[in-house]
Amino acid sequence: MVSVYELIEKARKTGKVEKGTNEVTKAIERGTAKLVVYGADVSPKEIVQHLPILCKEKNIPCVEADKKEKLGIAVGLGVACASAVIIKAGDSEKDLEGFVKGLKSK
Repeated sequence: MVSVYELIEKARKTGKVEKGTNEVTKAIERGTAKLVVYGADVSPKEIVQHLPILCKEKNIPCVEADKKEKLGIAVGLGVACASAVIIKAGDSEKDLEGFVKGLKSK
């Protein structure tokens, strides 16, 4: 199974990825989000704690990544990134489906 970072990187190169908690929140509310990822080490936690709740309401897969630095690299930033969302999976469509199925079976 691909890592969440590989999934985001592939989607960034061939599809569409948004970064930053405000953009992620908007994508969830608009219903355009395919997968939401946020850093486990974000401080303060309040920045991202609403994301899993919103995702659950809208039935959007949401996953916690271990490092915001790795998340930043995956979305193409040179700095840490609190959260990111895949809008269009591009070439990673099959990987995304498999990843989401893996999440649901947990």
